[in-house]
Amino acid sequence: MARVQNGRREQTSRRNSTADGRKKRERYYRQYDYMLLFMTVAIALFGILMIYSASSYTASTSRFGDPFRFVSQQLRGLILGVAAMLIISNLDYRELYLGKINWIYIFYGLCIAMQVAVLIPGIGIEHNGARRWLKIGVEFQPSEFTKIGVILFVAYAIYQSRRSMDTFTGFLKLIGVYVLPVVGLIAAENLSTAIIVGVIAVGMCFVASKRKKYFIVCGIAGVAAAAAYALIGGGFRAGRITSWLDIENSPGGFQILQGLYAIASGGIHGSGLGESMQKLGYIPEAYNDMIFAVICEELGIVGAVMVMGAFLVLLWRIVMISCNAPDIFGSMVCAGSMIHIAIQVLFNIAVVTNTIPSTGVPLPLISYGGTACAIMMLELGLVLGVSRQIKLK
Repeated sequence: MARVQNGRREQTSRRNSTADGRKKRERYYRQYDYMLLFMTVAIALFGILMIYSASSYTASTSRFGDPFRFVSQQLRGLILGVAAMLIISNLDYRELYLGKINWIYIFYGLCIAMQVAVLIPGIGIEHNGARRWLKIGVEFQPSEFTKIGVILFVAYAIYQSRRSMDTFTGFLKLIGVYVLPVVGLIAAENLSTAIIVGVIAVGMCFVASKRKKYFIVCGIAGVAAAAAYALIGGGFRAGRITSWLDIENSPGGFQILQGLYAIASGGIHGSGLGESMQKLGYIPEAYNDMIFAVICEELGIVGAVMVMGAFLVLLWRIVMISCNAPDIFGSMVCAGSMIHIAIQVLFNIAVVTNTIPSTGVPLPLISYGGTACAIMMLELGLVLGVSRQIKLK
């Protein structure tokens, strides 16, 4: 009798342990953020539509004679970007630093080398008086890769020693020794991008640090340094500030003024898709940094709010991935990408609405630039790769 009871207990125990094992196996599953993937592709496809609307007149009446000239180039960048995003998202991002080779150091060193190369006459390619491009098969701005390089490098530094961000000394060592020289190289030809890279790095340190007070001092010092450089470092930068202060009477404010006319004429519902008047030669390169003005004119305030809402959803998904990331490196990569996209959207809209002085910052995934779109998608592929490693109940 005792043997029968013991046997029953053992069988019951085995069944319970098996059930518990099933519960444990079924308790967690990997999360791939399809919402982030969908929003990224949707915003980029909307960008294709608006680039055609904003560029078809210029492309068909210029020496190109093809209304689809800019759209076709952007579409190639979009296809390349989607492919890169899907490939990167299916790789384990932790292999960047856990393998025998630390790919983060190699990539960051390559970014520095490209930033030096672009400043050398004969190697760097100049457009509109600025030498910001390299050509390796296709033309691209090295600073776009450098943004990703800084995000990865700062994320890894925080992963290695998160507590150092709680001290002002640790913060200064990371920013002053490893990031500031790169920012200086970018600022030699592109102040706005240098500011964005600096904000990304400092913002990531702010997120990681438990002590926030010293960031106030750093923020004030950074703004003062950027303002001094803009006023003293170059005549055209000082001219942009002068134009901003007197946009209606300054010859340098023509583009922004035409953009404001476009926003005002759009009203609440807009003039209709493809019906913009300001894109007909009034706004120079309306398909580029000023594309938000065309969106406002054709789709009105409603369309502009929907675009901003789409970016908010995109940023919200990145924040959610960051909060649930399996390690601090993944969390910081997501935080850096979120700051990058947010600051570029804010800068672009602020310039178009004349809230800040004019500066060349494109609207992510929407403004014309096939390689920039592809690189942005590659960056978001890293974020999707982090989401793929999250285990949720």
